[in-house]
Amino acid sequence: MAGGAGTGGRSVTSRALAVLGAFDSGAPRLSLSEIAERAGMPLTTAHRLLAELTAWGALTRRPDGRYEIGRRLWDLGLLAPVQLELRQVAAPFLLDVHTATRDTVHLAVREGRSALYVERVSGRESVPVVSQVGSRLPLHATGVGKVLLAAAPDEVVDAVLRAPTRATRHTIVDPGRLRRELAEARRRGYARTAEEMSLGTLSVAVPVHAERPAGPGVVAALGIVVPSHRRDLLRLVPVLEVAARGIGRELSRVQSFR
Repeated sequence: MAGGAGTGGRSVTSRALAVLGAFDSGAPRLSLSEIAERAGMPLTTAHRLLAELTAWGALTRRPDGRYEIGRRLWDLGLLAPVQLELRQVAAPFLLDVHTATRDTVHLAVREGRSALYVERVSGRESVPVVSQVGSRLPLHATGVGKVLLAAAPDEVVDAVLRAPTRATRHTIVDPGRLRRELAEARRRGYARTAEEMSLGTLSVAVPVHAERPAGPGVVAALGIVVPSHRRDLLRLVPVLEVAARGIGRELSRVQSFR
């Protein structure tokens, strides 16, 4: 990001975009001074723009005073053809899995070094989870995240494993062990977690493959979360695989997605 540059000659729009552009996967939450520095503008200008963007819903101010991207930008992002098609195509399949299991079902895509949750189906019988539509959670600590990380380029894997964060006492943060888990996920075709993101939960996830201009590849991950006392986690893998194949097949037919 630019730093220290003056704002003379810059339009209000360009300055507002510079504020939004200060955020990235490595800095999802920023203070006023950090935003001003990364956007290259005085504190007073940044403060005024932050107030306007927060009032509109583009940003949210946290209790600690830092800012993060707001829900309204997420809602607009869902209108992008790829995200819109993905959610529309996948929704019936997620509902089928939830109807069959009564558990929380997730669909996520990789965004930088995070798993971005684009759809979720849950009910009163589902175990409480931290993820919501629009959540960005660590790739190494979630079932869908491990599936996406296993299919990610080497540079992404290296960056994630360089400094994995601990969400619970059960989160695996040892790089060697994580690499072995990713290799197993590629071999088995699924990934699982045990209380690594939320205590009291287990998860399992499978990749969603679809045809793209560059050839077939993993475009999303489909996962399910169950209470930690459940012992039938692996029996859910075939259910997820059937749904993932259906999603991938339909996505491969959607021209705007391709």
